[in-house]
Amino acid sequence: MQYLLIISHDADFQPTERLVGDIFGWIEDTTARGKRIAGKPLQPADTAQTIRIRGGKEQIVNGPFSDAVEQMCAFELVECHDRDEALELARRHPMAKAATIEIRPVWIERESE
Repeated sequence: MQYLLIISHDADFQPTERLVGDIFGWIEDTTARGKRIAGKPLQPADTAQTIRIRGGKEQIVNGPFSDAVEQMCAFELVECHDRDEALELARRHPMAKAATIEIRPVWIERESE
């Protein structure tokens, strides 16, 4: 099953060289183990645009969809046997000690008949 690791931090966060190195180590390890499908850091939240279409009317807003203190800064898509394995991968991710990681299962697609 696939899980999305949504990594978030506040605006004051500044990564250290050691943290960046540790993240690359995590990426190499999870990729070598066949667990990592994809992942990327994101540009700052203030570069986002949000679109909503309600009642046929389009609204585009500059900025993220949420005014939360923590904003999404990166994502990792992983393949795991179950939620416990996804939690273990997230627990080992260096950003778990520096920020917040939300673990969210990806919808299972229905097979064609």
